[in-house]
Amino acid sequence: MRLRGWSLLLTLVCSEALAQGCVVHSQAERLDVKVCQQNRNIPEKLFADGFCQPNLAGQTVEVQYLDQCPAGAFGVCSNAQVANMPYRQDIHYYGVATDAAYLNPFCEAQSQGTWLNP
Repeated sequence: MRLRGWSLLLTLVCSEALAQGCVVHSQAERLDVKVCQQNRNIPEKLFADGFCQPNLAGQTVEVQYLDQCPAGAFGVCSNAQVANMPYRQDIHYYGVATDAAYLNPFCEAQSQGTWLNP
């Protein structure tokens, strides 16, 4: 019984560690993009230091860390696979809903994710 209790506690702790998201807001002269990446299985430090810190030349980038992505996305690429890696994340898109016309096919074909309309 004692071992089962530790196993349950470990599962809860590991689940909490993956409650990790970041909103990336990038702006340039004619560009205003806001996405939120919700971690599924990316190591926590790699997610925070790599995935949530894009290097976008000529753009102002703001990053906000959250436990969960906020409501209000026009689309979500659920369970998207990171290119050439075994990692998965959910990508929430905010802003111009007509962008779904090219984001949806990219999500499903390139990222092997599932497009959701929240």
